[in-house]
Amino acid sequence: MSERVLMITGASRGIGAATARAAAAAGYRLVLTARSADALSALVDELGPETALALPCDVTDYANLTEAVQHAEDRFGRLDAVFANAGTSLHTSFLGNGGAEPEQWRDMVLTNVYGAAITARAALPALARTEGHLLLTGSNAGRGIRPGNLYSATKWAVTGMAQNIRAECVGTGVRVTLIQPGMVETEMTEDTQDVPKLNAEDIANAALYALQQPPTVDVNELIIRPTGQQR
Repeated sequence: MSERVLMITGASRGIGAATARAAAAAGYRLVLTARSADALSALVDELGPETALALPCDVTDYANLTEAVQHAEDRFGRLDAVFANAGTSLHTSFLGNGGAEPEQWRDMVLTNVYGAAITARAALPALARTEGHLLLTGSNAGRGIRPGNLYSATKWAVTGMAQNIRAECVGTGVRVTLIQPGMVETEMTEDTQDVPKLNAEDIANAALYALQQPPTVDVNELIIRPTGQQR
């Protein structure tokens, strides 16, 4: 097959699902991963089984991720791009002023940091074979101070991770893009009212912009805020 192949983690909703729809419209073949098999199946039904492959996957499980990459190559013959997009968010306070209990923090840190890291590790050998493209979902929150906010700290980690991966990939032909959204209207932000928000489709458009650049252009960082967001 000559069509480019894109794998997306966290593909069942929000930014991941919006990117899948945009990429399918642009002619990509898709490998869609998420923990929810039902939501993935519905998205594959929408996009068509000839276009998309659903692979239920836990991004904190390295064996799951390596199997997903192998399935992608077995099904489509190649893997051209991977969007490490899976993530979650909690309200936290280190002083104990409300928010989630520390027992709940573990899954967020593992998903946002370890999950992104092992997605990259599982995918990069395949991407090096195609001189492909790794994209990671960071956050505007990973660029500034957010008092008590552990989610922000996990995205600081992704910012540094993307830069270090890009540095290691110099000379391989692999491009690395960190996408850093501001507030986006998703399930993670539905309790945040009366502030400007982007749509998931806005971030999907940014991902496609980076993906569709010529091989000589490596878009390393994209910061996208809704108009009027203060920080």
